[in-house]
Amino acid sequence: MKKILFLASLVMLSMSANAQKEVGTLTFQPKVGLNIARNTDSEGTDPRIGLAAGAELEYQIKEKFSLAAGVVYSMQGMKQSGEVNNVPATVTAKLDYINIPILANVYVYKGLALKFGVQPGFNVSSKETVSAAGNSATYSISPIVKTFDLSIPVGLSYETNLGLVIDARYNIGVTKVYDADYLARQYGNLDAFGDLSSRNCVAQLTIGYKLKL
Repeated sequence: MKKILFLASLVMLSMSANAQKEVGTLTFQPKVGLNIARNTDSEGTDPRIGLAAGAELEYQIKEKFSLAAGVVYSMQGMKQSGEVNNVPATVTAKLDYINIPILANVYVYKGLALKFGVQPGFNVSSKETVSAAGNSATYSISPIVKTFDLSIPVGLSYETNLGLVIDARYNIGVTKVYDADYLARQYGNLDAFGDLSSRNCVAQLTIGYKLKL
């Protein structure tokens, strides 16, 4: 019985050691995954599935609390079906950003962490692809898309003993995607453009690997 209790104690100590984060450590985490992206005016639209790839640095302030900052290339936008000149068509807004997530991580159990923070982003590509009757055309919409984007990321992550990190987060858009002022100067009447108050909303799932620096 004493041997069993001793072994159980060793197991518990081992689990506790795995759960503890070494204060003052700095880790680098390359990561890759996918986005399920929409705009807030998403009624009648489909999400755009795109790539999310980048890296994060994380500094362990306390055993259960850390701060992280990263750079992530993020393919966002949405899809919408309708008609162009009475022909069924699909329009895909391809909005790509370089995002800079700044996150607080609260470790609630072993490698499980709750995440929240702020994420400034910068639009690097804005295109629309129209597909109809077996044909497609792509054109730039950069002038009508705001360069700067801001969102609030919330989510959770799980780190295994091998250093693999599975991260799921939702980025809640704060700023508007489209530049209504530019459109007003160019065209005057904005009724034809629909709802210009839409914001980015992105569900993101990535897998990464932590390297201790």
